[in-house]
Amino acid sequence: MERVTNVSELRDVQPTDWAYEALRQLIEKYGCIAGYADGTFRGNRTLNRYEFADGLNTCLQQIEKLIAAGVNNIAREDLEKLSQLSNEFSTELGNIRGRINRLEERTTFLENHQFSTTTKLNGLVWFNLTGATAGRNVRYEAAGELPGLIRVAGRGADGRPIVQRADDPNITFSVLTWLTFNTSFTGKDSLVIQLAAGNGISPANQFASAGLLNTFGSPFFDQTAGTNNGSADVIVREIFYQFPITKGLQMVIGPRINWHRFFDYNPFTFIFTGANSFNSQGTTVYDPIDRGSGAVVLWNINKQFELHVGYLGENNEYLPSEFGFNTASDPKKGLFNGTNVMTTELTYKPSSRANIRLTYSYINLDNNGGVVSGEPIYGVADDGQGGSIEPASAHAFGVNFDWLITPSIGIFGRYGYATTKIDPVNPVPGGNINSQAFQLGLGFPNLGKKGALGTLSFLVPFDVLKGREFLVAGGGNGGTQYEIEATYFYPLTDNIALVPAFFLIGNANNFDDNPTIYVGNLRAQFSF
Repeated sequence: MERVTNVSELRDVQPTDWAYEALRQLIEKYGCIAGYADGTFRGNRTLNRYEFADGLNTCLQQIEKLIAAGVNNIAREDLEKLSQLSNEFSTELGNIRGRINRLEERTTFLENHQFSTTTKLNGLVWFNLTGATAGRNVRYEAAGELPGLIRVAGRGADGRPIVQRADDPNITFSVLTWLTFNTSFTGKDSLVIQLAAGNGISPANQFASAGLLNTFGSPFFDQTAGTNNGSADVIVREIFYQFPITKGLQMVIGPRINWHRFFDYNPFTFIFTGANSFNSQGTTVYDPIDRGSGAVVLWNINKQFELHVGYLGENNEYLPSEFGFNTASDPKKGLFNGTNVMTTELTYKPSSRANIRLTYSYINLDNNGGVVSGEPIYGVADDGQGGSIEPASAHAFGVNFDWLITPSIGIFGRYGYATTKIDPVNPVPGGNINSQAFQLGLGFPNLGKKGALGTLSFLVPFDVLKGREFLVAGGGNGGTQYEIEATYFYPLTDNIALVPAFFLIGNANNFDDNPTIYVGNLRAQFSF
């Protein structure tokens, strides 16, 4: 806004009107109206009379302030002009002042009832209706089961992994809620605390081998927020502080950082709008912890290149600490001696429609109970004979790309390769588990409606290339599991969306003779 010192600049008012001339004199004498730099006066556009009355109201307020301040050179004839103008525009002035009063009342209410002057609250709620079927029993590897379908692996007397069969689960209806508090102290920093509560145990988990909970066929939002017990306990899902170091360089530190916030992003598998099963929404190779304690550095090198580097020690909301997990906060293991990951990711943007991300992770997997589990191992590993192994280390490499070919169609994909060293405690031969994973899909932005997104994805989450003998769960009989997913995000309003999804899983648990599993999910998504 720029101050107008000549009413002739206000092109929306006719200069032949008496009111125009009277207001012109008041403006030039007392400098009391603001206008826009393009030379027009823009008030309430209900009527030009309202626009003029808005300016008159401003002049009245300015002269009232001068009188209150003891200024005694207000001419009587000017006061008479104001009185006559006020009478002529009394209706419009009354409406304007009524609106101002209501606005002031509303502002006062918000100031008295706002959550915080520095903190913003955002919420997300998901309802999930999910069903899964295979038509006949599905083979899975497990020796026992804890509450919440948490399965443990084991070998039989013959040294082979114990195999069981699962019947079809029942249809479930669950809820998940995230409340995110974002606090800024300087306007450039951000302290994020995310609380979560949910009660979902997705039906496809009934088919999964030990170590594969919440993987294939499980919609991401069909989960218990904390440990997988189906109880809607409120937990802290994320807590971290992000702040700038220099221009283009930021630091993130915290006791529970979400790895997926800063690595392996893809717009077509973004969980809120894109492909969203646990396996399709992100890598299955180089993220063993999901959330952890540590730090991430974000460097925006230039318009085409971006580098992220992070170190996180395991500190997860869904892993039970009493069973030896969450080693970063356990003084017996600590930040550096338990399960942890160091990740480096370079993003190249050849154009505004395409991105290529190259990722490397060095991973340490703790030997919880003498076995190891977690990416890049999709399952559970021992020494191949039922004995314990030392903590394992792994090198994992990956590429992730997306390309919006036209405004209405895009392609996306991932490829990952990993090698994990197996070091037995007993004097038996060790070795490596080498594995790969890949995904290829199509995305259809604005399909049927602006803001909608359809996705079709094919992926192989865990293809064992070498070392299957070390897998006490996840190796199957040498088959290769594959998954097909179709998802359609349809926004009903800015804050409500429906998301139907369909999943097909072949050769589940890497058994090539397992029946095909079909999963259907309907999600209602609410944001506020």
